[in-house]
Amino acid sequence: MDVKQPSQLPQETIEKLIRQSHEAKTHAYCVYSKFRVGAAVLTEDDRVFTGCNVENACYNLGICAERTAMSKAVSEGYSNFKAIAIASDLEDQFISPCGGCRQFMREFGTNWEVYLTKLDNSYMMRTVDQLLPISFGPDDLSMKKVIPDEN
Repeated sequence: MDVKQPSQLPQETIEKLIRQSHEAKTHAYCVYSKFRVGAAVLTEDDRVFTGCNVENACYNLGICAERTAMSKAVSEGYSNFKAIAIASDLEDQFISPCGGCRQFMREFGTNWEVYLTKLDNSYMMRTVDQLLPISFGPDDLSMKKVIPDEN
């Protein structure tokens, strides 16, 4: 296990979240890529929402497991997250979220934990900020801007 910084979560919680992400991938609809991914996101009040990737014949209409889990949580009124675990069938390397999922995670903060796992449940922990440094987020929209005169 390659934990870059100490986790704020108890080891038992981490292991349970990783198990739930592996369980979620069993529901993946990945008829084109055959690349199953599952995710389990933990809210600030300790609720867990799971998700899997869902592909579509029009490839860009598919949705990743991470965004599925977070969207389920948000649709139920939860948007403050402690951690997310991501699982796949990769044996020799940790699964990593795509750029779109990293930006989606960033919408909900930069300091929560992301557990990248392997098939054997080993993991590497990073924060959202470590996965998406110097990121653009909600606070950037309210920063002072200079708007040129159109005349």
